[in-house]
Amino acid sequence: MPRLGGESRKTSELKKQGGEWRNQIGDANDNDSLIVIRPCLELWPEYESTLHHTAGFCIILRDTVAVHLKPGTSKENALSVPEEHILVIPESVIQKIGSIEGFESDVDRFLIPILGSDQLSFEPRGAMETDPSFKQLIPYVLLDWTDSDGVTRLFTYTRGGGGGESRLHAKRSVGIGGHISREDSAEGADPYTTGMQRELAEEVCLTAGYSETREGLIYDPSNDVGKVHLGVVHRFVLEGPEVSSNEADLAEGGFVTIEDLRAERDRLETWSQLAIDALY
Repeated sequence: MPRLGGESRKTSELKKQGGEWRNQIGDANDNDSLIVIRPCLELWPEYESTLHHTAGFCIILRDTVAVHLKPGTSKENALSVPEEHILVIPESVIQKIGSIEGFESDVDRFLIPILGSDQLSFEPRGAMETDPSFKQLIPYVLLDWTDSDGVTRLFTYTRGGGGGESRLHAKRSVGIGGHISREDSAEGADPYTTGMQRELAEEVCLTAGYSETREGLIYDPSNDVGKVHLGVVHRFVLEGPEVSSNEADLAEGGFVTIEDLRAERDRLETWSQLAIDALY
């Protein structure tokens, strides 16, 4: 399972930028109710939403922002980063459709009503990681390439010690993807598709052409990570092997034959085992 429990690249950058701002506040002015900052313009909208709740008013001149805080608001709290909100569906919605355990090949039977449900919502990630009454939707993309000898290989990597779920570190995986964030729904975009493409672009450099199919769902309630996630398995059949890892958390990335993957089955995370068993 990809990036489960870690922060998105954007969230990590926001926290880093926020820390830098807070370190500079004391030098910027001597007024406890005034903040003068020069934010990264790409990240400013994220902080603007927070400051609306804490500031009496903001004055923006080019790349400089002066913020007058409401009484009782500290500068530290004013520049805190809002918790990431991720796409979830109540377990009760899934149960009304049917039961899933392991790999479910009838993907549209479940996914179409799930994505069309008015009970889909973006909830705080921290709370969702320990609440099995909600399932976090996770695109899980397999990158499939058949060489000139007709041998099918899957892009495979080892989870490193970066921002991903610590309970999955050192496991081998054939799935690329991660959480769908609230920002993926900006300007009326389809959050699921947008989030899947964003995660792919963050995690790998994929330059080969491909065809895409949606293959199934994965639910594994045998462990604490699996109980709160619902994987949606996509297969990208590539025209060539032009794929490389973009992140340290995806170590030792490369194409491995199905035969070799079966031979090292015990090193694979559960979702990868289930996907390979069902599709190959």
